[in-house]
Amino acid sequence: MQNKQVDLWSSDFGYDYAQRGGNQISADSLQATVRNWGRILRTAIAPAPQSVLEVGCNIGQNLAALSNFVSELHGVEPNAQVVEMARRHPALSQADLRCGHGGDLPFADASIDLVFTAGVLIHVAPDHLAKVVDEIVRVSRRYVVCVEYFSPTLVEIPYRGMEGFLFKRDFGSYYLERHPSLRVRDYGFLWKPLDHSDNTNWWLFEKAS
Repeated sequence: MQNKQVDLWSSDFGYDYAQRGGNQISADSLQATVRNWGRILRTAIAPAPQSVLEVGCNIGQNLAALSNFVSELHGVEPNAQVVEMARRHPALSQADLRCGHGGDLPFADASIDLVFTAGVLIHVAPDHLAKVVDEIVRVSRRYVVCVEYFSPTLVEIPYRGMEGFLFKRDFGSYYLERHPSLRVRDYGFLWKPLDHSDNTNWWLFEKAS
């Protein structure tokens, strides 16, 4: 599933984005991300996930934070240079980080306990969203987490002067419409002033056993 969105993040644009100061992993931002994941995972305890996959992991801040909770870390990222940047983080030295994208995940069915995106589905065009969500649910053994901007209705927003690269919607409802057997375990909001997030909503789903 190659498309203009994947092409953009695979290009120098994606590498330049990863190198910006606001995207670097600082001690404060990592501590906040650890705290955020503690909140998200507080009900995912029966059983607790032992493996996670981030779809669109960028330089690996979420995975570095999750190394405090989970022993087996996986990530896919469309930009090969950014994958190399992520591999250099000490917490990710043993992580399985691959060049890839959400439309074609290189993992077997039900092979990873928890699969998630954080600020990635917003960059998937509506015509391609179903494929990405289906792939995430396919690979998940137990849990799916979605951390994205929220809008009650689908809306496109210009992104850095470009059209067709940022879409907000109710991603939680979209997951449930697409996969009605998913169970909502928890949901919440990450507030920018305190959470080092960008005012995003999150949902924790559990697959039917």
